[in-house]
Amino acid sequence: MPSSHMNGDSDTGKITLAFSLSAIERLEDPKAAFEDAQNWSQSIGLIDDDTDRIERIVTEYDLRQDFDIQGRDKWFLLEEICETVPTPRHVYVGASDEDMRVSTLFCWEYVRVSKAAERADWKVSETRSDPGLVARLLAPVRDLID
Repeated sequence: MPSSHMNGDSDTGKITLAFSLSAIERLEDPKAAFEDAQNWSQSIGLIDDDTDRIERIVTEYDLRQDFDIQGRDKWFLLEEICETVPTPRHVYVGASDEDMRVSTLFCWEYVRVSKAAERADWKVSETRSDPGLVARLLAPVRDLID
């Protein structure tokens, strides 16, 4: 997503950008989205409560993770990052009402993943895990039918 799409000007590196787990799971290609966002973000990463799942996703997709999430919940992290990362804008990309609630209590702007993806030309799926699971479960049945 070019910087002009997120902040209305051409400043590069003026955004702190964080994704919730629910948002990253909606992206068809999280690595491509992160690589794109790195072009206009000073700091980028995942912030959510399930730190083990975040570590697995960061490793699986080889994502840049600028935030130290060890032992802290997302409420604390979002507040701390607002106070310690000096960018003009902090943007939290989420996919739920809970994501919106937690981000807007602090200095974060909330952007729903579908809107961020539309602006940035990222591809989203309804849910990445469910179709994969259904396809795996149906494969043996299809083999029997064919």
